[in-house]
Amino acid sequence: MGGANTGGAPAGSRYADQRPYVVAGRLDDLRGPTTGVVSLDRRLDWSGRARYDLNSPRRLASMYETVLREATAPDDLTRWLDGATLLRLWPGLVVPPQVRQLWEARFPELANARRHAA
Repeated sequence: MGGANTGGAPAGSRYADQRPYVVAGRLDDLRGPTTGVVSLDRRLDWSGRARYDLNSPRRLASMYETVLREATAPDDLTRWLDGATLLRLWPGLVVPPQVRQLWEARFPELANARRHAA
């Protein structure tokens, strides 16, 4: 007897492999803040540390990592990320491999930045 396919993720798959990550259409579309203190929407950062001082390099990188992981729509990306800053930070960002692969497939300049930083 065969079992019915009920849809969903295959048995043994990981959440990160199934999660739909969002990628921008163009880096030039990313014109988010680059200085000052910002507070991400709760749906993007529910950690209790959603305030980011963008003048602090570590907090800036942390905000980019959070937005890249948690964005659910292109508007999240254009509101919070800046293309030139993303390119500069990319080699050091800690993001899921799926995020890195999707973004580098769309933007070879990100992959090049990472190769040159190594």
